Amino acid sequence: MTQSTMSNRGTDSLAGGVVTFGGVMLVLAGVLDALRGIMAIANDNIFVSTPNYVFRFDVEGWGWIHLILGVLAIPVGLSLVQGRLWARIVGVVISGLLLITSFLALPYYPLWSIVLIALYAFIIWALCVYRPESHVGRR
Repeated sequence: MTQSTMSNRGTDSLAGGVVTFGGVMLVLAGVLDALRGIMAIANDNIFVSTPNYVFRFDVEGWGWIHLILGVLAIPVGLSLVQGRLWARIVGVVISGLLLITSFLALPYYPLWSIVLIALYAFIIWALCVYRPESHVGRR
């Protein structure tokens, strides 16, 4: 009986740690995406233009999208570190939106987009893997 209780506490703390890690990563990814947005708004020359891309958008427009979503991700990530349930839900949504925007921005900055897609996929996994209600009632 004692081992079961100790095992559940270890699982709870590990899963809670994954959510906290996801929150920290969301804050960092939000800062990086906001900086990416600022670079695009400033019309920096590091972005490649692809003339025949199906999802062709103005780089400055993409910059505003990345900036807004990145700035929104920062307080959500901080709330995740504090353990707020609403932040897990909003964090998954914002990470999903940022993942999609990174995918659509692949031709403009391919390597960085791939890195961010992997990062957002990991954040979504980290926020979805922990289910505190599944541990209620175990002894």
